[in-house]
Amino acid sequence: AFRDRVLARIVERKHPRVGNKFKVWPLLEFSWAVDDHLLGITHILRGKDLIIEDMMEEFIWEKLGWKKPEIIHYGLLNIKGLKLSKTQARKAIERKEYSGWDDPRTWSLQSLRKRGIQPAAIRKFILNMGLSLADVTVPAEILYAENRKIIDPLANRYFAILNPIKISIKEAPKISETEASLHPDFPERGKRKIPVNTRKIYLEKEDFEKFKDREVGLINLFTIKLGEKAKFVSEKIEFDTQKIQWVSEPNVKIKIVMPDGTIKEAIAEPSIKNIKEDDLIQLVRVGFCRCDKVNGKIVLYFAHK
Repeated sequence: AFRDRVLARIVERKHPRVGNKFKVWPLLEFSWAVDDHLLGITHILRGKDLIIEDMMEEFIWEKLGWKKPEIIHYGLLNIKGLKLSKTQARKAIERKEYSGWDDPRTWSLQSLRKRGIQPAAIRKFILNMGLSLADVTVPAEILYAENRKIIDPLANRYFAILNPIKISIKEAPKISETEASLHPDFPERGKRKIPVNTRKIYLEKEDFEKFKDREVGLINLFTIKLGEKAKFVSEKIEFDTQKIQWVSEPNVKIKIVMPDGTIKEAIAEPSIKNIKEDDLIQLVRVGFCRCDKVNGKIVLYFAHK
């Protein structure tokens, strides 16, 4: 009941900063009410689960003769398929199950930044939801769609294979290198060189199993008929031919931290070594990533497809 609310508590133990100077300490609602007044707060945005706190603060403002700020409540925003809990995240961090608040499983602002989710995308996502007392559950793809609009023009393209299967290509033309644009929409950024060894081409296992015995286009290379011993078909890749990414030798080993906290090992084209920390890139047909570390081994944080 409201009559049982408490303003302050008596604490006998020594405070780590001020020692035993004070014995009485304000509780949250009392400190909020005083802080809001002293800081000149005119509008308060808070979840509807804190409506009873309004009554406490209004009681204090009235007794002290202070002007009441405008309070606006909103419902809970949930991401479909996720159980978001700051309490559980904190416990997981304390147990060392999570690496910290920037662990992608926390879904904190720190973790979203580490994945390459841009502040402007988060802001647009929240504004699109509006301020309503109704609880809202939305798919993460809505946030990702806003982020994709921002980072797609920024992200240079690279090939990477997460679950590789090796093939050799019969009757292929003698070629040791090919070129591809860093970004298809911005040719002025230049090209990247991709080494080619037709006896050692790595494809995604899923692509191999799905398109086996069919003609596929190796992006920026040529068309083959897929199999363990694939056969060269044409230097041209037709518009309606299924196109897949590939990696040859030499290549670079990378790590990709996924949103669920799992770490995937992958191989990538050598030009990926040119990226810097905080760079946003797109692994073709895999998804967008943010570069976190480049010392020793490249570590990417997966943003979304």
